[in-house]
Amino acid sequence: MAEHFDWVHTVDRLKVAERLSAQRPEGMAPLQVCLQVNIDGGATKAGVAPDEALDLARAVVRLPQLRLRGIMTIPEPAEGFAAQQAVHLQARALFDRLRAAGLPQLDTLSMGMTADLEAAVAAGSTMVRIGTAIFGGR
Repeated sequence: MAEHFDWVHTVDRLKVAERLSAQRPEGMAPLQVCLQVNIDGGATKAGVAPDEALDLARAVVRLPQLRLRGIMTIPEPAEGFAAQQAVHLQARALFDRLRAAGLPQLDTLSMGMTADLEAAVAAGSTMVRIGTAIFGGR
């Protein structure tokens, strides 16, 4: 991945970040990464816990071949716009806390997929993933 891609949105452990940095060729631009945050504690979702995100972010920004751009979340499905927006606002608040804690370079809040993209955009998403709308359901 570190040799063939420009972005990775699924960094949820320091070990993963360190490996990506070590495997990124020296002549290439730094790999753009987002921390995957399990914003609502979903049992079936991967990601760093919100209360551990700052420590991970501070460690990732020190890696020479990575550029931390922001966070990515995939919350559990929620019914209705208000419920969807509520969880996305939690992610937005975490993003803002990370920026205020000395990471002002963060510019990417990747949240929202086909089913909840309107709520994600309303909460401040800068990048949505709309695969189902393009490719259909599985």
